[in-house]
Amino acid sequence: METAKERQSVHYLSATEALRLFRSGELSPVDLLCAVIDRAAAVESSVNAFAETFYEQALDAARMAEKRYRNGDARPLEGLPVAVKEEAPIAGQRSTQGSLPLRHEVADETAVVVQRIIDAGGIVHARTTTPEFCCAPVTWTKLWGVSRNPWNLAYSPGGSSGGSAAALAAGTAMLATGSDIGGSIRIPAAFCGVTGFKPPHGRVPEVPVLNLDHYCHEGPMARSVTDCALLQNVIAGPHPSDVVSLRPKLEIPSVLTPVAGMRLALSLDLGCYDVHPDVIANTCLTAGRLLEAGASVTEVHLPWTLPAINRAARIHFGMIFGPSVRPVWEAHGDDLTSYARAFIAETDQITKEDYLAGLCLEAAIYAPLGTLLDTYDALICPTFAVPALAAEWDYGDLLEGRSDADWMDVMMTLPFNIASRCPVMSVPSGLSRDGVPTGLSIVGKTYDDVTVFRVAAALEERHAWYTDPANRPQLG
Repeated sequence: METAKERQSVHYLSATEALRLFRSGELSPVDLLCAVIDRAAAVESSVNAFAETFYEQALDAARMAEKRYRNGDARPLEGLPVAVKEEAPIAGQRSTQGSLPLRHEVADETAVVVQRIIDAGGIVHARTTTPEFCCAPVTWTKLWGVSRNPWNLAYSPGGSSGGSAAALAAGTAMLATGSDIGGSIRIPAAFCGVTGFKPPHGRVPEVPVLNLDHYCHEGPMARSVTDCALLQNVIAGPHPSDVVSLRPKLEIPSVLTPVAGMRLALSLDLGCYDVHPDVIANTCLTAGRLLEAGASVTEVHLPWTLPAINRAARIHFGMIFGPSVRPVWEAHGDDLTSYARAFIAETDQITKEDYLAGLCLEAAIYAPLGTLLDTYDALICPTFAVPALAAEWDYGDLLEGRSDADWMDVMMTLPFNIASRCPVMSVPSGLSRDGVPTGLSIVGKTYDDVTVFRVAAALEERHAWYTDPANRPQLG
């Protein structure tokens, strides 16, 4: 077996390349897992992306994967270490939601998404950290401490899928799962320079009753667009437990058509966001790459306002999200994080009389986007208004480089939870002056996932990240 030194770069292989090497016999699933475990041993004390690890169990699974390759019956994810966000239940494992009062809770069922990964041969070697109840754009809790951005440890990996994005960026997972109710896949993807896909509502089955919340999405995270498609094709598809899951299953093709001739709309601010100059510069640079690929890119204006977007989101969170965690707050308020208490208090102001007004706002927000996407094949825009947030940022703190403290004012992801049937992928757009990545969002027409992947693949072809050692965090 290889030594730790010989394995030191294996952890940054793409998942698709690792599968090729498994099939050819050039790499063993056990050796890959050992490389990932070695990497975690070197960087986890700094990054803190894992809530729990299951290395011995994972090594047993890797040995079984080796046998499957020898026998010629390998499955789509056979032998790949996959980090699963702790928010998704796995029967017999802790299910804490990052909350100190729930530290002893154990799940009695496994989420469909996770079961599909396991059934496809993926090896769940770790559970990743989240903010408490997934209700913040950063990842720190009283239960797990502070998770940090591998690119710059002073900054957050984002939230709520912060641990998943940090693990990918640090090289301690090949693939990872995320969930998204306000940007929780796309924000960490942007902050950590990885790829994150928010599928349209219903594409990937969700755990009841959250499946009925149209802001909620489960989705894949990876270091490349191809790897993201690999995981998406495993987790997508209808399931009898989820009435909104879409039929038939959509497969992302292995070969994506070039974007030459495609008409793309570009918005640098979505009409209302105050966007950091570094984010704008990287967005323009990325748009230029699409022009080089043969697409037309036209700058457009959306007539959106922050008060309308923020109000619609707060009403929605107040009707479903807030009430779902309020019982824990009532019983254990002092044990909750300050941001969880603030979030619950904020959503507690919403009444049932607000519900219809919120739906009207959502319809008004989607209308100009729908019209725009009738003219253009996709919209590109920044994922987040600032490059990153401080690792220990809290509700009420000033936002990076700004004089305001309303956390929603930088959440350029929120409109696309409102327009939840639009698929959105965040891909890296560059680095800020503080050495943290920024992200570009690709927004598709309702249920047009393939076009989003086409645009993302065209960008990656001209701007590879983790395949180039220069585009990796300098950790360990």
